[in-house]
Amino acid sequence: MSVRRRRRIEPDGHSGPDERWMASYLDMITVLMCMFIVLFAMSSVDQQKFAALSASLATGFGQEKSDKIDVSQGVVVPAQLLDEQGEGFADIELDAAQKEFDDLSALRDRIRDALAQRGLADAATFTIDARGLTISLVSAETFFGTNSTALSAVATDTLDALGGVLAGIPNEISVEGHADNRQSVAPFATNWELSSARATQVLRHLVERCGIPAGVIQSVGFGDARPIEKGTSEQALAKNRRVDVVVLSEADEEVRQLLPGLQAKAPSR
Repeated sequence: MSVRRRRRIEPDGHSGPDERWMASYLDMITVLMCMFIVLFAMSSVDQQKFAALSASLATGFGQEKSDKIDVSQGVVVPAQLLDEQGEGFADIELDAAQKEFDDLSALRDRIRDALAQRGLADAATFTIDARGLTISLVSAETFFGTNSTALSAVATDTLDALGGVLAGIPNEISVEGHADNRQSVAPFATNWELSSARATQVLRHLVERCGIPAGVIQSVGFGDARPIEKGTSEQALAKNRRVDVVVLSEADEEVRQLLPGLQAKAPSR
């Protein structure tokens, strides 16, 4: 006859292992954590050693060996990016802007020579700015009849000289028509239509007669919204009636923003 053993039941009803030791263990861990927090708060960082460590890490992760280290940022400065005094980065954007300005200036001079050979040296004005090289065909009456989009003989000669140079460049070109602030008359409802139609005529001549690829050129009409001369004098109105042929710069935005400053410093030509 077998006797079944009875499980011992604690007075409080708990039948598993005794885990009361965990309360003391957790109290000890909490005390240790508080002690380390206090020790950390009381400690002070050796700035000199920290700077040396930062420099060492920067050199270790650098891609090139260099004697110039920006300790405050932990960055190794390659030698080719230092200025002549070795105190900072060379102005790479300024060098690129100077090259772009020189290229646009050379293009401007080529166009001037082409116009001069046809006796049209005064047919256009030139500006180099953040957009690129702007060739302004000033005084619309020289290139178009009154309230007309038909190109005059002077206009075709000017555009032939201009297109002969522009056909060989890779830049995109924007042909932009402008009008003065006087009310337009029929058949043009507004100055928008008149300026757009004149810009389109110039574009067609440059594409159809001069061989500029259609994929790199566009036309737009600004009406009288972008005058270059204030006032209502005949001289101001004549300057605002114009077609601009803009050779758009292909440089980065940061580089192009430096072009107006270089234009201001350049000798007047």
